[in-house]
Parts: sequence; C-alpha cells; structure tokens
Amino acid sequence: MPRALITGIAGFAGSYLVEYLLSTTGLEISGIVHAGHPSPNLAHLRQRLTIYEGDVAEFDFVQHVMQEVRPDYIFHLAGQAAVPLAWVHPGKTVVTNIIGQLNVLESVVRCGIDPRILVVGSGEEYGLIFPSELPVTENNALRPNNPYAVSKIAQDMLGYQYFISHKLQAVRVRPFNHIGPRQSEEFVTSSFAKQIAEAELGLRGPTILVGNLETRRDFTDVRDMVRGYWLALLRGKAGEVYNLGNGRSWSMGEILDMFLSKSRVPLQVEADPDRLRPADVLDVVCDASKFRSQTGWCPEIPIEQTVEELLDYWRNRLTAEFRA
Repeated sequence: MPRALITGIAGFAGSYLVEYLLSTTGLEISGIVHAGHPSPNLAHLRQRLTIYEGDVAEFDFVQHVMQEVRPDYIFHLAGQAAVPLAWVHPGKTVVTNIIGQLNVLESVVRCGIDPRILVVGSGEEYGLIFPSELPVTENNALRPNNPYAVSKIAQDMLGYQYFISHKLQAVRVRPFNHIGPRQSEEFVTSSFAKQIAEAELGLRGPTILVGNLETRRDFTDVRDMVRGYWLALLRGKAGEVYNLGNGRSWSMGEILDMFLSKSRVPLQVEADPDRLRPADVLDVVCDASKFRSQTGWCPEIPIEQTVEELLDYWRNRLTAEFRA
C-alpha cells in the first residue's frame, strides 16, 4: 500500500487533507503533530492514522520518522502560518518554517528514498504587487513585505535547490488565501465569524472589531485547496512552481457583509488600529491557469457556503465550550 506522510497533520489544512485522502485514496497515512499540542481536528480519525509527536525543527526526530515511514508522498504543511503572528514573533516564524523545510528535504536525501514531495509556499511570497501585475502569475517578482513571506520564499527555494542538487521530486505550490471551518481566529475571516458567534451568545458586546476593510484578497475554500495539493503530487511536474487560487478577489468589507447578513443579532462595526498590518497590499488576484491546465483543478465551493459553514463552526464550538 502506498504511504503518505503529512507534517502538520492536525492543523487547519492538514486535517482537511487527511480527510480527503482517506475518503478518495488507498494511502496508508502517517502524520507529525507538535508534541504537547492538542489535536481535536484529528479526534475522529486517530484510529486510521499513525501519529508521531515531535518538532520538525529537530532533525533527528524528522529523520527517525522518515526512516520508519519511508513515504511515497510527503505533504509538508507544518509551520507558523499566520502573518500577524509573524510580525510579533519574526525569529520564531523564520526558524520554524525554514529549518522545518530543510529537515524534511535533508532527511529524504539521507534515507535514500524518492518520494513525491509537496513544498507549500504562499501567495504572500509575491508581497508588494502593483495593480498592473494583476492577476499574479508564477513569473511575477517576489517582493516580500512581512517575515512570514520571507520564510515561505526560503521554503520555496529550498524545494527548488533540492530538486536541482539532489533530484528530489519536489513540487512547489503557492496557495493564496484559503479559509473554512476550523481555521484559527488569527485569520481575518475566522475572526469575523468568532466575534459574531460570541455576540450571538452574549459573550461579548454587539461590536465587531475590524482592520482595513478596503483590502482585497483571493479566497478559496480549504477543501478545494487540499484537493489541489493532492493533484499537485499526482500531476504536477517536479521542480515546477504553481499558483493555487480562485482567480478573483473580494474586499474585506464584502466578506464582512456576508457574515453580518447571517448574524442573529444586530451588530456594529468598529475599526481597531491593532488589526492593521505595518505593510499591506490593496488588491491580490491569483492566476492559477498554469496549474489548472496541467491538473484539471478548479475551485468548486462558493464563498457564500464557506462563510456560512465557518460561522456555524464557531457557533457550535462556542456553544459546546459555554455549556461545558
């Protein structure tokens, strides 16, 4: 039976990826979770997985897992993924993301295996995007404007370097914003949903705190995104890099209006200076035509459905916590 290893398997994208792979493939799946961190996203799947607890920033641990699993497919999703946290903890973000990627690739070399490897970069790598450059293709200049973006460029380039130097079958992807149920409140759409759910339950006042509502982002449902990750390893070309995104953008104000239209209580909106980024880009639109033409991938879940399910997720979660 072919084997897959997913680092960060308990995270937002990782948990959806394992659900998708278990339902559509015959893969034997192992995963890495950070030692001591709870993993409620995997509670319903634990008996179908082999889980290793440890830190991808520790090479000996990663090499031990790699040698034991000897996977045919590797999805490297572990890391620090929130841009706001990267501003607060730039050193930790850079070390965790870069060293974790390096350890995965180097352990593959030392174990003498030849898996297909997904190197997950980010649309944030493009950083400062000029309006004339929209939609953004893989050939666009990389102008990182936050520490997280720098760390993802390094991960991206490590994947390319190991492809060139060691002939590893590394396929690089640059996913743009992906959202959905189970996403951390550190991300803007999940923050909107949580605040509304809290107000409905009387856990906060009727005011939603927001950042810049003028910025526009390209959003894709996380379930569409992880389907793209699998297609990248099935049909993507080793050494190549692919954008993954919807192909259009929505303003934060438009997204907030979608949430507010579903609120069960009247709400006010208040700007919060602490939610503004030191550097930001007004509009981001992804050109994923290269990936679509090579794999046949296309996002299928409408953003209205994602918004509704994300809000319901926080309603259910907070209700359960309140009753407990």
